[in-house]
Amino acid sequence: MSTTPGQQAFHEELVRARLIVPSGVPGVWARSETFESVLRRFDARVTALAAADGAERLHFPPVIPRRLLECTGYLDSFPHLAGTVFSFTGTEAQARELGRRASAGEPWAELQTQTDVALTPAACYPVYPTLGGVLPEGGRTLEVQNHCFRHEPSGDPARLQLFRMHEVIRVGRPEAVLEWRAAWLERSLALLGSLGLDVGAVHASDPFFGRAGKMLAASQREQGFKFEIVVPIASDEPTAICSFNYHQEHFGKLFEISLPEGTPAHTACLGFGLERVTLALFRRHGLDPREWPATVRAALDR
Repeated sequence: MSTTPGQQAFHEELVRARLIVPSGVPGVWARSETFESVLRRFDARVTALAAADGAERLHFPPVIPRRLLECTGYLDSFPHLAGTVFSFTGTEAQARELGRRASAGEPWAELQTQTDVALTPAACYPVYPTLGGVLPEGGRTLEVQNHCFRHEPSGDPARLQLFRMHEVIRVGRPEAVLEWRAAWLERSLALLGSLGLDVGAVHASDPFFGRAGKMLAASQREQGFKFEIVVPIASDEPTAICSFNYHQEHFGKLFEISLPEGTPAHTACLGFGLERVTLALFRRHGLDPREWPATVRAALDR
């Protein structure tokens, strides 16, 4: 994926300020304590909003059962983004050959075997299988924060291969789910606006793969199933820092999540990209948080 001069310049500024430390692999870098402090403070603001909403907090590892990728259709829509986990299960001779190839810089992937786990592509994915059965009358609201992987190597500092998403998920009747999504859109715009970010909400679509994916993306945008909150980060072209997705009854049918009357539940989720929000704050207010406007620093710690 090509990198614009603006993206490259911002990346270099972040490196010079020691806010990030490159690893040598595009989209994979270490963060300083200053960077993480800002990220944690924003993350706490989202947690407080979710708690006020009565969300149940769940914690998952950054891997999911591989079967979850397969049964949800993720590999049909996003095969180019998925990351699966392989490991060695061979003989001693094969182990020696693997080591020899690796030391010589030769290909060695064929000597590994696919495991039963995959890297988490979206923080909400492991939540839905836990919800099977009949929902309470008012539905459920859940919250999760996790590392997510998407194979999008890029020099754009706002496009990481491994990043954190803080998501809130609503499960229930269609009208309740849509009302919740609308309320969180306004709530999220207000939160990000209080931090001095010049944000806006737009209709959006997911990066579906291939020719058929273009039609899926157009349909998703036209039907209003996905919104994004965007702001300039590494270029003048706005970048999504928060997304809102309405799945209708897709997960309800797939995982047999039922309303009290027996019909499949509808689901929606919203997710804040924590690194992207943090980068947007550095881009907007400068690379030293101690010099940020007092109103912004107070809003982060509210």
